[in-house]
Amino acid sequence: MKRFGEKLAKLRQGQGLTLRQLGEELEVHNTFISQIEKGRKMPNAVMILKIANLFGVTADQLMRDDLELDE
Repeated sequence: MKRFGEKLAKLRQGQGLTLRQLGEELEVHNTFISQIEKGRKMPNAVMILKIANLFGVTADQLMRDDLELDE
């Protein structure tokens, strides 16, 4: 899951969302999103599923470093 934050940032930016907007969607503070994107925090299973559902990707695509996101 080393690339989780990188993938989250790519998804967020691809949708044109700010950290604050994504935080509001996920019901967390925007600093938590920032910390995830920087690799300083890791989300729990519930948050991973929320993120996957929000962006229409699988949890595997987010969590497994060897899998890429569909463009």
